[in-house]
Amino acid sequence: MTHYDTELTKLKESLLAMASRAESAVTRAMRALVERNDDLARQVQDDDNVLDQFEIEIDDTSLQLLTKAPLATDLRLITVAMKISQNLERVGDEAVTISRRAIDLNTEPQLKPYVDLPRMAAMSLEMLRDAIGAFINREPEKARAVVPRDKDVDDLNRQLHRELSSYMVERPTTISRCLHLMVISKSLERIADHATNVAEEVVYLYEAKDIRHAGQTPNET
Repeated sequence: MTHYDTELTKLKESLLAMASRAESAVTRAMRALVERNDDLARQVQDDDNVLDQFEIEIDDTSLQLLTKAPLATDLRLITVAMKISQNLERVGDEAVTISRRAIDLNTEPQLKPYVDLPRMAAMSLEMLRDAIGAFINREPEKARAVVPRDKDVDDLNRQLHRELSSYMVERPTTISRCLHLMVISKSLERIADHATNVAEEVVYLYEAKDIRHAGQTPNET
């Protein structure tokens, strides 16, 4: 195996390790919320620099590989790797947001049992796992199947926002807690968006087709 091939393998392994850390960060942030565990929430925040470092190292490796005049297929792999790492770093940022809001929520009595938020987290993380699995196993059809699932998370986010808005109107004392929960819901919806982005990059990598915005009309956002 040449040095170039070794570096390419290292790039894939780094992405897989980064994806595992990002998933773990979200899982721990949600545990901190559900278990009302401030220490765990602070741990998520402290560990965020690990994901930042992963992104920097993956970018460095990618840029070095780009100087070696890669084949077209390798060129796609390297550029896609950089985009995937960027999305994974942002998943980590959302985990930090969730952990911060969890600490704020822990200063007041729990508003309601957490059902929808853990469900959204599970759906978003499953999308992310499937997208990364499709990348590792060269399965663009599996990546394509991730994309439409984003709508289910969007629907849950909207439903939860409507419910929390009603709470705020009926019980003004719950406003601050409702707003924190809305932010967490939005963070989980964004994690699903990042999983969708990764899936779209995987399709581009293996099929050389850009499916971003596919099927959208000009009026859609």
